[in-house]
Amino acid sequence: MLWHEVTIHTTEDAQEMISNFLYEAGAGGVSIEESGTLSKERNTRYGELYDQPLNDIPEGEAVIKGYYADSTDMDAVIEELTPRVAELREYGIDPGKSLISWKIVDEDEWAHAWKQYFKPLRVSERLTIKPTWEEYTPESPDEAIIELDPGMAFGTGTHPTTALCLRALEKNISGGEEVIDVGTGSGILAVGAMLLGAKSVLALDLDPVAVESARENVALNKLEKFITVKESDLLSLLGGEGVADTAAGEMWPSARPGHTLEGTPAEQVTEDSLGVTLPVKIVVANILAEIIVLFTDDVYRALQPGGLYITSGIYKDKEGLVANALQGSGFEIMEVSREEDWVAFTAGKR
Repeated sequence: MLWHEVTIHTTEDAQEMISNFLYEAGAGGVSIEESGTLSKERNTRYGELYDQPLNDIPEGEAVIKGYYADSTDMDAVIEELTPRVAELREYGIDPGKSLISWKIVDEDEWAHAWKQYFKPLRVSERLTIKPTWEEYTPESPDEAIIELDPGMAFGTGTHPTTALCLRALEKNISGGEEVIDVGTGSGILAVGAMLLGAKSVLALDLDPVAVESARENVALNKLEKFITVKESDLLSLLGGEGVADTAAGEMWPSARPGHTLEGTPAEQVTEDSLGVTLPVKIVVANILAEIIVLFTDDVYRALQPGGLYITSGIYKDKEGLVANALQGSGFEIMEVSREEDWVAFTAGKR
């Protein structure tokens, strides 16, 4: 199968917004490659060794690629993307070179080539992420292995925000907690939570591609009895109008008007169908900061008193925005973790 590959040379600061633009223009998948320079500060607490540059992308820059079906009108896509990328400067975001190009590629060329760079990765004291196609022997009896094939869904564990969430889960799961994973992507956080001792996890995503990928990864880890994956948003789950009909829905391109819990009216959703009992002990969300701030009240409702909200996907310039939203909803910020230019919050319900 042939696809159109759009390539945008930009900055790391602009990567989240440009990725959104590509999806909103109809991309079926997006890849992000940041600078692999050795001068970039990296987390080596678990023995990772960085002795060679990972790529030749200059420091602070990024290359983002979006993939469009063969039938797509690419002139229209480029016409839509060009002014949106340039407009970022008006909002204080530097898009850098903003070079946009496209070419036709074969599906195998892009869908699998990235796998050669995805190797087993120790992300915390207890968790290691292992691609299904790689061989790996645990280094200790306490090491838990997340088997993963992310496909086209976000979440390989190599991005700082995913690793920050996994470490926060490790720190706060003591055993028996019920967890909701909002924007589950590949399902990596849901699987990680179970391996760390959670009782059960409800994994939610509005993207049907992500839902399919998460279910496959749950099965790979033999956790189907403990992780329930649903195509939904948290607001629908709680009996609200659904994120698709709110400002969040406008910013989250995979939200669809009138969307509920996989077509089931909220009043018909039962705890048995969710796999968890509301309110829960932990909610985790690794999504855009602009989305996080729009449903902090709903997360507060979904948590037990004393429950925890672990959230990342937050670039450093949005830290204050998210902190204010959390505190405005009644949360107490318990911990702020950082890696490279990314931030994660652990906040408690008072």
